[in-house]
Amino acid sequence: MGIVTFVYKRIKTVLGFLMSVCLMASGQTVYCDSARIETDSVVAGKSMDVNVVSANTYALPYSFSKQQCTPDWKRLWQNTAVLGGAYVGTLLVLECLPEDATSWNRAELRDVPLFTRWKNHVIKKGPEWDHDKFYFNYILHPYAGAVYFMGARSCGFNAWQSLLYCTCVSTVGWEFGIEAFMERPSYQDLIITPLVGSAIGECFYRIKRGIVDDGYTLGGSKVLGNIVVFLIDPINEVIDLFRGSETRNLEKKDKYIESMVVPSVNSRGASITLAVTF
Repeated sequence: MGIVTFVYKRIKTVLGFLMSVCLMASGQTVYCDSARIETDSVVAGKSMDVNVVSANTYALPYSFSKQQCTPDWKRLWQNTAVLGGAYVGTLLVLECLPEDATSWNRAELRDVPLFTRWKNHVIKKGPEWDHDKFYFNYILHPYAGAVYFMGARSCGFNAWQSLLYCTCVSTVGWEFGIEAFMERPSYQDLIITPLVGSAIGECFYRIKRGIVDDGYTLGGSKVLGNIVVFLIDPINEVIDLFRGSETRNLEKKDKYIESMVVPSVNSRGASITLAVTF
């Protein structure tokens, strides 16, 4: 019985190795999904283990819930740091607006110390139904939520993870954070910004995928394509001007990664290691 098992494993290993060689010789595109690989060359119902060295979410097939490549945490923290700076800048701009535009109590801002205001707004009183202008609550806040969402989505996180990031940034960072020094958190903003914003953000992500796939062109115009991309994903696009953009290095019309496939043999059969470069 032991001999039969040994022979079976060796045959399985050889067949797996031959399958890898055929895959490499066929020159087919490899479709990556974080830790798995599936191609037309693989026998029906079979898949092979892989090790993805690096990948860009815009180079892979679209998926709503799957994490197709390893998320870029470094880029995410950079985006979060820039958002923090943007929050302070936004607060300074709002501070210059008239009281009827922001509904802030100017007398309280003038007479009550900063951290005492935060304590009163968050701990003592808590959220309220605000009466801000329509364009603040139902246009600017959803757009801001979409931008937060894209800050994570473009870094390789799936839609649910990006929704969580958007929720944390909009609630902890803004409603209970920076803005709470000026006014009480808003029930509308706690709901609309992350939920509606994330829904819009996923649409932005699909739009950007199409533009990136066409070499940053929209309607045959690179100018229009770049303007739209900067509007729907300003955090990543602006920071990428300084840190470099892997997305802009993707070849036109190349949805998938053309990967180098290196077959190796182990006791379970053939495994495939991907060496991906951009």
